[in-house]
Amino acid sequence: MALAPRIVLVHRRTEYEELLDRHATRGQAEFFLASRGRDIAEVEQRHHDLTSRIREVLAGLPKDVRRTQVERGDLDRYQFAPEDIVVIVGQDGLVANVAKYVDGNPVIGINPEPERNPGSLVRYSVKQSGRIVGGALRGSLRFEERTMVEARLDDGQHLVALNEIYVGDRGHQSSRYSLTLPTGERERQSSSGIIVSTATGGTGWASSLANDRQLVERVPGATSTGLLWWVREAWPSRWTGRNYTNGALEERQRLRVLVESDSLVAFGDGIEADNLRLGWGQTLTIEHSARVLRLA
Repeated sequence: MALAPRIVLVHRRTEYEELLDRHATRGQAEFFLASRGRDIAEVEQRHHDLTSRIREVLAGLPKDVRRTQVERGDLDRYQFAPEDIVVIVGQDGLVANVAKYVDGNPVIGINPEPERNPGSLVRYSVKQSGRIVGGALRGSLRFEERTMVEARLDDGQHLVALNEIYVGDRGHQSSRYSLTLPTGERERQSSSGIIVSTATGGTGWASSLANDRQLVERVPGATSTGLLWWVREAWPSRWTGRNYTNGALEERQRLRVLVESDSLVAFGDGIEADNLRLGWGQTLTIEHSARVLRLA
C-alpha cells in the first residue's frame, strides 16, 4: 500500500544565524559587521522577517498531513521518499540545490522575499502557499518538467545539476583536455573551462556567455529540453585549437572530455565543494540526465 504524502519544507539558514555560528555572540557579530560598514539591525530584522514567513507557511499547511523540515546544509544527508511533496521556501538558487537530491518528487517554490528575489523558480507567495500545497495533495496542481544535465566519469562517479555543469581547473586556470563532439569531431584544447547549461540555466552563466558572443538568440526557453555547451577562453597554439567553442546537445547526444591535465574538477550549479575530481587520462561524459525536476 502506498504511503500517504509527506510535506518536506526546505529552507536555508539566515545570514544572522550564520554570523552567530561564526562569531558566537551577537556583540561580536555586530562588531564584525560594523568593521565592514554594515548595521546588524538590518540583518537581524531580515532574519526575523524570514523566520516569521516560514512559520506562516507551516501554519498554512494542512494539519492532518505528515511534515518535516530540512535545512540546506543537511540536504546531502537527507533521503527524500517517493511520496514526499517538497516545499522550498527561499531563493531560486535553493531550488537548484534541492533538484539534485529529488527524483520525480513534486517541487513547489515559495518566495518569502519578493522584494529581493526574482522568483523565476520560487513562483508563489507565502499567502498562496497553503492553497498551492493543497492543490498538490489533491492532484489538481500542474507541474512542468525541467531538464537536468549529468556528468559521468569512466569510473562510475556522477553528478547532476539543474542549471549548469562546469568542467575545468579548480583554480580556474588553464585546463588541458581533448573535446569530442557528438558528431565525432575532436579537438585538443587549452581553456579556462567548459560550461554545459540547461534551459533553466539560460538566465545565468549561459546567458552571460551568449551575450558576450552575440548568440543570445540561441539560448532556449526555460522549458526546452536542449543543452548548450560553451568553451571559455580557448587558447590557440601549435598543440591546441579553438574551432569548437560552443554548440547544442539534443537528447541522447553526448559531449566527451578526455582529461590531459594533472587535476581538473566538475561541479554543478556553482557548488564547488560538491565535485568530481578528474585525473589524467580519465574521460568525462556530459549529457541529459534521466532525472528531471517537476516544478509547480
